Amino acid sequence: MDSDGTQDARGTHATPVPRPAVPPEVPAVPPRPTRAPDSSAFLTWLRAPRPEAAPGVWRFGHVPRPDEEPEQIPARQLLSGALVAFLVGWLVWSLLWNGYLGGWWVLPVELLVPDSWRRNGDAGNVILWYGYYAVIILGILVAVGRLGRWGEVWRRYGPPAWRRAAPAPERLPAPEQDPASWPALRAAGASDAAERLAADARSGVMRDVDYARITRAWQGVRSGRHDLATFSGAVLREGAAACLHPSGERDLPARTARHDLVSGQVRLGTTAEDPRNPYAYRGTGLGLGPDLLGTSLLAVGPAGSGKTGTVVRPLAESLCLHALAGRAAVVVVGAAGAGLGPADAYDVVVRIGHPDSVHDLDLYGGTGDPDEAAAVLAEALVGDLADAHPGSDSRRSTTVLAQLLGPFRAVHDRFPSVPELRQLLDGAPGALDALRTALEGSGQESLLRELDARERQSGQPGDVSAVLADRLALLDRPAFAGFFDTSGQSRPFSLKALDHPVRVRIDLPARGHAEASRMLARLVLAQFTASIAVREDRSLFACLVLDDATGVVTPEAVRGIQRLRSGNAGAVLTLRTLDDVPRPLRGPLLGSTGCRMALAGVTPWDGQDFAEVWGKEWTEARDVTDRQIIAETPAGKAVHALRRVITGKAPTARAVTVRQVERERWSASELAHGVPPGHAVLSLTSVQGEHAPPLLVNLRG
Repeated sequence: MDSDGTQDARGTHATPVPRPAVPPEVPAVPPRPTRAPDSSAFLTWLRAPRPEAAPGVWRFGHVPRPDEEPEQIPARQLLSGALVAFLVGWLVWSLLWNGYLGGWWVLPVELLVPDSWRRNGDAGNVILWYGYYAVIILGILVAVGRLGRWGEVWRRYGPPAWRRAAPAPERLPAPEQDPASWPALRAAGASDAAERLAADARSGVMRDVDYARITRAWQGVRSGRHDLATFSGAVLREGAAACLHPSGERDLPARTARHDLVSGQVRLGTTAEDPRNPYAYRGTGLGLGPDLLGTSLLAVGPAGSGKTGTVVRPLAESLCLHALAGRAAVVVVGAAGAGLGPADAYDVVVRIGHPDSVHDLDLYGGTGDPDEAAAVLAEALVGDLADAHPGSDSRRSTTVLAQLLGPFRAVHDRFPSVPELRQLLDGAPGALDALRTALEGSGQESLLRELDARERQSGQPGDVSAVLADRLALLDRPAFAGFFDTSGQSRPFSLKALDHPVRVRIDLPARGHAEASRMLARLVLAQFTASIAVREDRSLFACLVLDDATGVVTPEAVRGIQRLRSGNAGAVLTLRTLDDVPRPLRGPLLGSTGCRMALAGVTPWDGQDFAEVWGKEWTEARDVTDRQIIAETPAGKAVHALRRVITGKAPTARAVTVRQVERERWSASELAHGVPPGHAVLSLTSVQGEHAPPLLVNLRG
């Protein structure tokens, strides 16, 4: 049973197959552990608070902050003012005690207390006078304490601050609220299964992926898609290992980022303590999950800015964990050796152009419809040659391919291979005549008419078959001779498998076949958007991670990305510069992606496009005019010197003008020159429509 409670379905174009067995030199049985597993870390993680927060806030252990920044006195000014106030109070008491201010301050005692009490010299007299002195000292301290803000000093640097810094002791939640006790299963009557899972959690057998996977399977039971008895039986037999992923894996070989599978987030960095960031975001972790990736993410930054290491790799790792938990299907596409994770972290690794590749890529996306296959293949071959206007398409190329794919499939019960399709597009007489001969007498006159139309159009002005053949020749190379096989002899992977929680990595031969790699990337994107539209189980989040989208953004690709959100899917695209996208498509591309990231080092013209899409905001502009006050008298100079000691500034007369102005959230110049290395400016939109303004984020934090 899969992690969502369904049986694993494998077909011709399917789906993940088990990876090769462990080499014989590696022991099949792990060594006996030297100590008992420690469950405290898992239970602490599971019981940690995850309050609701704004989009992009790392919820694990998050402490909400107010929306507005409280006014805070600078530390130097606060401490110097407190010290000067204390000295003033000491001076006042010294003047009173030594009689420099007269004896008026003891009149209340002399007027209200009898003479016999004040002059008898016994212990009562001492207590009376020193008690009165204490009252006067206390009054002076209260007055100077208010003037010197001693209360603020106490709250900022005293024991209250120490108590806030010290970690609060862990409090065990009530059993009905403890996620480690599985209260939802107990409430539904599956107490035995809940007790088995709780015992595995306490003993240290359960992991975060196990918790997420079993929770996902339980959601399938609650929705009525799966049977409660089957679920309970699997849990009672296997405990935390129940409802395993088809690969049998319960975790990734290694993790490079922090993940929280309860909230579904991966931590990418820390929001900077910058005045341009909203106060509620400053210093918080940045976490992304399917709720944000469902609106797609576009990251733009030059080579070396950290797109792959700090953005793509953690996101791919997170989606692979979600796939092991039965929540997602992920396809990661990048150049060979790009560092997108080890092969053991994926179910299917397609290494195009590499002779040792176990899997092949289905050129036609696993479909049996010639028209659908022609549309996807046309987008891959000549999608970048279509008019860059968003309303354009490649219908003529699709028609040419459909005129050949339909008759060929009717005759051979398969689609043509790359060499066969190239011959048909070149108009080789032998290939077309053989196809016509096989069709004659079969009663498929409509396919014969298609073939006749193709022969009439071949060589005419405006015919695109020559262009299609030239592009297809990029795949008809010796390096790809063993790939794109349609005879059934290979193990092709098809994106139709996205109905299952599959983890796929496709390595493109970008080193020696750059144009072919861009064409294959367009093919994968076209197949992905086409398969999302016909998925049956849309509760499974599907995501395509494209490490380099250079030459991939076409009018049809932009329209496909816009449709992903409604199919519970998203795409992650990275670019070195927006110049890799045709100018008419830059605005639609930025508009179709809900999450936009500009990394350090973008050019000013790239920054201008981001500044336009992020728009402007009303802000308060303060024009301050300071005029220094010159003291003429010795007393005035003394007062000014005292003010300079307390405030650290010369006495001035200040005029402040406040007005509301509309300014860009981030200007092109700020994006090009004001983003530190290792940082990025990121705006977010969730699938529920919540927005986060552009945030300066430290991706290394």
